[in-house]
Amino acid sequence: MPVAIITGASKGLGRALAEGLAARGWDLVLDARGAGPLKEAAETVAGHGTRVTAVPGDVTDAGHRAALVAAARRLGGVDLVVSNASALGAEPLVRLAELPVEGLRRALEVNVVAALGLVREALPLLRESAAGAVVAVSSDAAVEAYGTWGGYGASKAALDQLAAVLGREEPGLRVWAVDPGDMATDLYAAAVPDDGDARPEPARVVPAFLRLLDERPVSGRYTATALTPAPVEGR
Repeated sequence: MPVAIITGASKGLGRALAEGLAARGWDLVLDARGAGPLKEAAETVAGHGTRVTAVPGDVTDAGHRAALVAAARRLGGVDLVVSNASALGAEPLVRLAELPVEGLRRALEVNVVAALGLVREALPLLRESAAGAVVAVSSDAAVEAYGTWGGYGASKAALDQLAAVLGREEPGLRVWAVDPGDMATDLYAAAVPDDGDARPEPARVVPAFLRLLDERPVSGRYTATALTPAPVEGR
């Protein structure tokens, strides 16, 4: 069975992706900082009949990243790395004039530095895979100038560029930066707690990620909206 490492997998998009891959027979290594929620998520995902290893920890810790790859190696290798763990920089979001430097540093460490560190750790196994792939979960804030989203958006823009260069440097892999669009997640609620508008559940965008794995388009930046077929009228 193919093996994927998914960071930030105890809830939200990471958990939804884990469910989607497990339903297809993938073995998984799941990461999150909270051991309890991660254990619960792993047990639920394992209900699909695949092997699921939960490794709690902080992706900014090099030892934890090494442990994730070691766990994947015990399952047979690494075919996919999904960098989904994210930090906002401030909760709730604030204007750049008020953004603590420590917050920006944390966003960059989690969203960019840790993502590269994990890929570097997994790269030998990814290169050995017949269909090695990397997914960097991006955001429309990486390309649009939204007030209060500057620090987070800057980190995601850096992640996009990292993914683009990695795709050029590793032609044997597929490297996709994916903007999933608006979702009802704890991250968004923490970012803008006063926004009560309804948003779709993360499971809605999972088919877009699965389509990437099925069709393996060239490395690049994609949006879930573009990858999700439009509904047929009358159905």
